[in-house]
Amino acid sequence: MIRVFVFFAALFAAALGFAWLADLPGMVSVTWNGYIWEQPPATVAVVVILGLVLFLAAVWLGLTVLRSPKIASRFFRRRRRDRGYQALSSGLLALGTGNAKLARKHGLEAGKLLPGEPAAQLLIAQAAQMSGDRDEARRRFESMLEDPRTRVLGLHGLFIEAEREGASAAARHYAEEALRAQPGLDWAGQAVLGYQAVASDWEAAIATLDKNYTARLIGKPAYRRQRAVLLTARALELEDSDPDQAMQLAREAHGLAADLVPAAALTARLATRKGDVRKAAKVLEATWRLSPHPDLAEAYAHARIGDAAADRLKRVKTLAALRPNTAEGALAIARVALDARDFAEARAQLKKVLRSEPTRNAFLLMADLEEAESGDKGRMREWLARAVRAPLDKAWIADGVVSSVWSPVSPVTGRLDAFVWDTPPAPSGALALDLPDEALFDRPGLAAPQEAAAEAARPSGPFDMPVRAPKPEAGGEPVMDLTPEPAATPAITPAEAPGEKPAVKPAGAAAATVNGAAFPQPGKPAAAPASAAAVAPADVINPAASQPVDAPAPDNAGSPVRPATYPFPRLPDDPGPDAADDVPLPKPKFVN
Repeated sequence: MIRVFVFFAALFAAALGFAWLADLPGMVSVTWNGYIWEQPPATVAVVVILGLVLFLAAVWLGLTVLRSPKIASRFFRRRRRDRGYQALSSGLLALGTGNAKLARKHGLEAGKLLPGEPAAQLLIAQAAQMSGDRDEARRRFESMLEDPRTRVLGLHGLFIEAEREGASAAARHYAEEALRAQPGLDWAGQAVLGYQAVASDWEAAIATLDKNYTARLIGKPAYRRQRAVLLTARALELEDSDPDQAMQLAREAHGLAADLVPAAALTARLATRKGDVRKAAKVLEATWRLSPHPDLAEAYAHARIGDAAADRLKRVKTLAALRPNTAEGALAIARVALDARDFAEARAQLKKVLRSEPTRNAFLLMADLEEAESGDKGRMREWLARAVRAPLDKAWIADGVVSSVWSPVSPVTGRLDAFVWDTPPAPSGALALDLPDEALFDRPGLAAPQEAAAEAARPSGPFDMPVRAPKPEAGGEPVMDLTPEPAATPAITPAEAPGEKPAVKPAGAAAATVNGAAFPQPGKPAAAPASAAAVAPADVINPAASQPVDAPAPDNAGSPVRPATYPFPRLPDDPGPDAADDVPLPKPKFVN
């Protein structure tokens, strides 16, 4: 709008000027060599202007002719540059699509048309990287180190090549050089920090982390978390050699990240050594509210050295109440209750865990409880069999690596603060967990004195069959009284041994004679028909004498009954009886 206004203003001024010249009286006379030229002032002005324009045009034409070589050179140079940038653009597009061969072709063309262009050199080097020509890529990046403009670019390329070849020392060197050349470089700062952490150079890593935070490469939350991890790693290294310094570092780490379990556990251990029970308990309680962990419960239970098991149980209950309804709290109470021989409490806590979040460790603790409380090998083996198919317990996981102990860096990628406390993925082909029945959780016991007496007469071992009173025979060795009482209706007893046919025996009263006294079978009324176990085979192993008895029992017709074999009771996933079934199971060991 302003330009239009200026144009019309200039046009208006020219019109006024010509009008003023036209109104001027008189003539302009020019005399030269006898010639006289007389014109009005307006005509003279037009002629002067046209002459000036022609003069300027002639001057421009002459200068153009004189500068034509330079103009032609500039024209071809611009055309060459345009072609080079076009080739560079095409090469970058080919590199992005993964066509390394075409990208190299355009890169070489751009390098010829644009000598000294950093982008063309980078295109050729990256095309060599993509095609797998490591030697050429290394040469290209090394040539960039001589130019200050491309020095950091060459260091980055050499750093990538060193990482690909697994040369950690060279990669760390290139990253440190790049960080010195350009302090605010993000990839160099993170790489140097990672390599220092992998090398366990914790003090240098802490200094690098502070520089990265000063250069605003990381935010404040990430800085606090990573500094806490590095301080914890340094404190763990000094735990035995310099416990005072380790205590200061651990307390600072706990203040920076209260949910960091290793820092809290280490602070509590060091405070316990000094006898500062209140400090240890305060730290553990603060971390337990954020992230319950077995290590915290273990440290809390032993916060006061020399306490009895009952005192530790009371203390762990207090800790678990700070974060109720957690599997970690219930398992911690169950472990300490088992040590205190409070079997009822341990059974109640394990029952809650197995009903909500069943894990392998809970089943193993249940087996340990059965062995410690009643010594029932059958129930213990039942829990052990279920533990095989139970889900895995939580562990420290980083980049697919499952570990029982925490580490500040990942063993795969070297990433700082990579380990998290989580449940490992289930292995492929894992069997579905069959939750136990309610009866298996209950404490094993008998409901009546008669059943208690029958249970007392039951032999120990994996047998689950009625016991009859031994009576003396020839040779003075006792044998079992397997003679059933007669009944009106026969009962069919299926043979347990493979390949045997069921034997037909008359049903008798469900009672066993022990030293002349009759006791009902456990769990059955006295007037009920005889079970399969009441009709005993002839070839039976006597639990008392550990010898077979070859005394077939007569049937209704007086003929002996074919002997049957009673195998061992099979558990889930049990392939069958073998020689190892008679060997008592060892006490399972648990690793917290």
